[in-house]
Amino acid sequence: MRENERVTSATRQPETPAADIPPRLIATDLDGTLLRDDKSVSPRTVAALAAAEEAGIEVFFVTGRPARWMDVVSDHVHGHGLAICGNGAAVVDLHGGPGAHKFVKVRELARENALDAVGLLREAAPGTVYAVEQTYGFYQEPDYPKLHMEIPDNLAPAEELLAEDGPGAAEPVLKILAYHPSIDPDAFLTLSRLAIGDRANVTRSSPSALLEISGPGVSKASTLALCCAERGISHEEVVAFGDMPNDVEMLTWAGQSYAMGNAHPDVIAAASGRTVANNDDGVAVVIERMLERR
Repeated sequence: MRENERVTSATRQPETPAADIPPRLIATDLDGTLLRDDKSVSPRTVAALAAAEEAGIEVFFVTGRPARWMDVVSDHVHGHGLAICGNGAAVVDLHGGPGAHKFVKVRELARENALDAVGLLREAAPGTVYAVEQTYGFYQEPDYPKLHMEIPDNLAPAEELLAEDGPGAAEPVLKILAYHPSIDPDAFLTLSRLAIGDRANVTRSSPSALLEISGPGVSKASTLALCCAERGISHEEVVAFGDMPNDVEMLTWAGQSYAMGNAHPDVIAAASGRTVANNDDGVAVVIERMLERR
């Protein structure tokens, strides 16, 4: 199912002290948050996630990763088996395992909007190169660096990749990736948001100048809000974890939120609390304390 609607409810101001409301859902980023730097899930974290599910608290992985990169946590999705991928562009059922996942919800980036974003950013930041992330395919420009451990399905200018009759035309576009070799990452994000405006949502999760561009209104927060609404879960009943700018909206929306000890300054400012770094099992530390209070 494809959905392009804006979700304006993914912003909020707290009405009730969140610590007084029993959590029903944990939403956690992966890289730099749940995962250690070696991309492993520690035994302590595995145990904490299992204990939360046993206590009746759903755990949602909410990540910028594409579905095909979710094998690192596919053994830990428990009953519902769902994850939010591509910064909110897709809700994926991981039950089938790597390569056999099912897209439950797709919030695509319209090709017209993607082309506009590419053109506006080419003008604002000359030297930017692009890749295109689709539900199953990955395409890139010839000069796009080897930032991802995979072979692209096609090499061509972004304008050709995004054409209505371009490669992968039958698949929805989830996001485009924009890389610049020399601009400061935060400055690149600010510049791009000003240049692209409301044509798309722009964020970043990489330490390099690599931006992730999704459909208007598509973010981790807005898709998480949709999933919670379907379950009758309010934002006050959500505990969220993150470390990079693509987590800011989600941390602002959730009733309780934690920036990792290794988090970006904007994330620390957005979260209602802070935990220790990802390599010190910061997510597990909070879950353990939360379950002790119950």
